[in-house]
This record gives sequence, C-alpha cells and structure tokens, in this order.
Amino acid sequence: MIRTVAALAVGGLLLAGLSACGVPTEDSARVMEQTAPAARRSPAPAVTATGTVVERLFLVHDGLLVAVERKVPTRPDAQQLVADLIAGPTPAEQDAGIISALQGVTAISSATDAGGSATVELSTALEGTGRADDVLPFAQLVCTLSSRQEISRVVFTRQGARIGVPREDGSLTEEPLTCDDYAGLVRR
Repeated sequence: MIRTVAALAVGGLLLAGLSACGVPTEDSARVMEQTAPAARRSPAPAVTATGTVVERLFLVHDGLLVAVERKVPTRPDAQQLVADLIAGPTPAEQDAGIISALQGVTAISSATDAGGSATVELSTALEGTGRADDVLPFAQLVCTLSSRQEISRVVFTRQGARIGVPREDGSLTEEPLTCDDYAGLVRR
C-alpha cells in the first residue's frame, strides 16, 4: 500500500513537471520560419582528395574562423568558393566539430571577382545586426574570398548597390572589407 501511494505520488509529480515544462500552448496554429541550425550535420559533398589545387575555406570551430584546406581538381572561382561554404563541412570536418555559418543559406545570388575585388550579390536580407552570430557568415565570406591571392577586398551588394554589412566590432559598413576586418574572429 505504501509503495502504491509512493508510486502514485512520484507519477503525479512527473506529470506535473512535464506539463509545466515551459512550452506554452496556443489557441491557433502559426507558421514557423524554418532555418537550418548551423551545427546540424547534413551530408556534405564529396571532396576529391586527389586534386592538385588547394582550396582554402574559412569555416567555424567553437565560434572562431579556422582555415581549412581541401584538395580540388581545378582552381575554384569566387562563385565556387561561396558554393563550397554553403555546402558546409565534409564529414571529416564535421567529426572535428567544424561547421559553416553559411550552410544552407539561399540569400546569395552570385559571387564574382574582377580587378582585385570580389562582389557578393545578395538576393534577400543576409544583412546583420552586428551580433556575433550575424558577423560570422560575413567573416567567412570575406576571409575565404580574400584568401585568393588576386582578391584583396570584398564588397556586398543587393540589386547592384552596395549594402552595409557588419565588421567584427558590429559596426556596419558599405566599404570594401578584408580578412583584417575580422582578425579577432580568426583562430591563428
């Protein structure tokens, strides 16, 4: 009898705890914006380990940018570098805890380079508020693109006009950026 009463009491406490878990109920359904979490492990594209060209990407590990070098068959242009950032880390990189703040992003229309500068055209708002999690995608793009010897600066545009993006300190700028603008976010 005592065991039964104790079991009922514990069961009641568990039910009360579960019902008060902090998730409020709502009277009607609402549409939730679906975003892919940065740390989600999704299949990454296969990387040719027998390539003769080194591709250098800046990915994220423990909140800082890390340079990752991959062997690829041909020298990637600006558009390919951005595509590889969006595709995310390889399975081996994922196992090492490396992620991409850009994985799954669809706001980038194109990336081109000419005259020592790369231009990243955004189709929708990827503009940041200056928060650290908003700065990392821009830092990844700038450091990856400017890691190519012929690209010394990166600008961001929407419909051909420059837009303000966050520097490491959270300040917004329309000026060309270099990896030095994010130096404190790069693990050395």
